[in-house]
Amino acid sequence: MSKLMIIGCGGVASVAIHKCCQNSEVFTDLMIASRTKSKCDALKAKLEGKTNTKITTAQVDADNVEELTALIKEYAPDAVLNLALPYQDLTIMDACLNAGVDYLDTANYEPEDTDDPKWRAIYEKRCEEEGFTAYFDYSWQWAYKEKFEKAGLTAILGTGFDPGVTSVFSAYALKHYFDEIHTIDILDCNGGDHGYPFATNFNPEINLREVSANGSYWENGHWVETKPMEIKREYDFPQVGKKDMYLLHHEEIESLAKNIPGVKRIRFFMTFGQSYLTHMKCLENVGMLSTSPVSFNGQEIVPIQFLKALLPDPATLGPRTVGKTNIGCIFTGVKDGKEKTIYIYNVCDHQECYKEVESQAISYTTGVPAMIGAMMVLTGKWNKKGVFNVEEFDPDPYMEALNKWGLPWVVCENPETVD
Repeated sequence: MSKLMIIGCGGVASVAIHKCCQNSEVFTDLMIASRTKSKCDALKAKLEGKTNTKITTAQVDADNVEELTALIKEYAPDAVLNLALPYQDLTIMDACLNAGVDYLDTANYEPEDTDDPKWRAIYEKRCEEEGFTAYFDYSWQWAYKEKFEKAGLTAILGTGFDPGVTSVFSAYALKHYFDEIHTIDILDCNGGDHGYPFATNFNPEINLREVSANGSYWENGHWVETKPMEIKREYDFPQVGKKDMYLLHHEEIESLAKNIPGVKRIRFFMTFGQSYLTHMKCLENVGMLSTSPVSFNGQEIVPIQFLKALLPDPATLGPRTVGKTNIGCIFTGVKDGKEKTIYIYNVCDHQECYKEVESQAISYTTGVPAMIGAMMVLTGKWNKKGVFNVEEFDPDPYMEALNKWGLPWVVCENPETVD
């Protein structure tokens, strides 16, 4: 018998909650807590009668540590799964420490206000020391390691797909296929079509900020930074076909560089259609991707937040999205003194996901691993005290669970590599 509290009720949270309810043997009790309680109540009403999991709901402001702490103490879950915004990672971690409860999330911390002078000073120092300028990095959460150790608690960072499954693929490849991994190319392909001229598949604010930023990759012990979308490659993805993909900075590069010994290069590529890139460039050129408030008719508005209100809600894309995703990693390295290359990937069908949990595949591929990460902690399969990324644990039970809960993976020997 175990109790899980999920904070957030967006597209990813909805999938994770559906999957927890399919897995009632582990998740006997579930609380859905969000700023908008009506969304939690609507999801509860949809699921009740179809699951043995007992569901409760609550309203909470995830920016408020005291409010979060009080709710966690009142419900007394075995773990808290943070599926709110990356802006709220630190407040939720603080509340978990206060309440004495394990913590999990799917994305690393970034600040909502990138103009905050206190944050900016730390950020600029990191840019100078580390050599990459992305607004998100793991240093803020890794700094909690000692606090969680002393409290005898576990914090698991990044149990989505990328980061998450891609990191577990890396640990699995090292355990079963290589003596040493030399290069990792993470490829994220969405071959889906939602029919809109322009929409984002997850939170527009996070998505557009990530895509419009400088790219970077890890090579020979240091970061190499690139201009946005500067490096483009074409790849023929199994079950999807040939797609253009672009090098981005992505958070699992940072943790894999730290946790995969001897790795010489790690890159991350994501596919984009030309229409998406053209729309995004136009919006960027007129200032709509800015996170700095502007004054309009006597009110302060943040352009990218206003844009988010205009764009289709990613949670509504499910019924109209067709096609497949293919996300995975190409590894090169050495086994028994011989060079070796493998490609581990998952293919997910948008319409199949919608039939199962009323979601498109982007939310599905993050929500399912979020549930699996929570299951690893609640069943004691992953049990270390402190702050960890998923590749620091035994990958085998997680990989087994991916096959069981809807994200089957393939190992391809001698695949096409990326130049």
